[in-house]
Amino acid sequence: MAPSRRNNEGLLARVNFPLFTVQMLTSRHVVVAGGGGSSKTGVANGFEIFELSHDGKRFIAEELGRHETGPKVVMNCATHTTSKHTYLVAGQESHCQLYDVAITVVKQPPDDAKPANGKIGNNNLRRRRLSRSGSSELENKVDGNCNAVKRLQFDFKAMDSIQTDFMDVEPVQRVVRISRCGKLMATGGIDGHVRLWSFPSMRPSFDLTDHKKEIDDLDFSPDSKMAISVAKDGQAFIWCTSKGKKICTLTWTPPNGNKYLYKRCRFGSVEENKSRSRVFTICNSIGKPSGQALGYLQQWDPVHGTLERSCPVSESLSALAVRDDGTFLAIGTMFTGSVAIYIAFSLQVKTIIYKYMLMLSPGPPS
Repeated sequence: MAPSRRNNEGLLARVNFPLFTVQMLTSRHVVVAGGGGSSKTGVANGFEIFELSHDGKRFIAEELGRHETGPKVVMNCATHTTSKHTYLVAGQESHCQLYDVAITVVKQPPDDAKPANGKIGNNNLRRRRLSRSGSSELENKVDGNCNAVKRLQFDFKAMDSIQTDFMDVEPVQRVVRISRCGKLMATGGIDGHVRLWSFPSMRPSFDLTDHKKEIDDLDFSPDSKMAISVAKDGQAFIWCTSKGKKICTLTWTPPNGNKYLYKRCRFGSVEENKSRSRVFTICNSIGKPSGQALGYLQQWDPVHGTLERSCPVSESLSALAVRDDGTFLAIGTMFTGSVAIYIAFSLQVKTIIYKYMLMLSPGPPS
């Protein structure tokens, strides 16, 4: 069954605004973002940071704080970390806002290190106070000897903001991705354009106009030399990032004349040859397919655009993720909330989780 609001089993954290995107900021810190939009509903816009931990029995999410973005809702975001900087880019309607995230270690005296509201709540969530400066500051825990423990503090500094979608009516950035090398950024919006940018300078590089409808997803290859885009026009294109030229189109013939639309796309490394890469897509049927699957997980050759493997799924798909080393991938379903983990090279199922292990649920506005 799909999880309901009345059943909090497995609920890790609750926020008081609609969620649109989730990203990892560090290996233990999650950024969730969204909001109520520009209308004066009383629902804030912005993102919150949670620290994930495990107490030996269950996972715990500790809220570090919130950064509000005024009247602009955060629809999508991406993060990138270098030896000196942690960056976050957030899609705010027609613009992409760059943030430089300063992460520092803080230590407070034991008297100031007591939790603000005591014990962990019913949702496995420990709330933390915000510093007066508006930074996301996690209160220090204390050990058995009442000694303060060092923790992290996050400060967000707004940098450049650039317009990435130029639709005549209600332009919206739909997706943003940063390459693994950290030198490129790709954006896509409802105007159907894929735009490549230098990062973090945010200077435009190429405007790719082959799609005819809004962009649904983007990704960079592990070596940052290629990019993939999928859109509501039913097309999936592979691009050369250095020349801004299309390399190939992903093509396949659906069974029985059924129609499918690509939903998500991701590159993955090839385990035995890291200089090569694979492309993975998920697609869903349009209407009711005749005796066929509602969705497909697919593996492609990104150089020639040929379909190498395809795996039918009995329901519509909503999410796709590939592990950094390319060994495993996961898909999420749209209605039941199940997650399936596959071996990447063979598309053999390894694990199926029939309900959310981690669910970040919108709560009532405060």
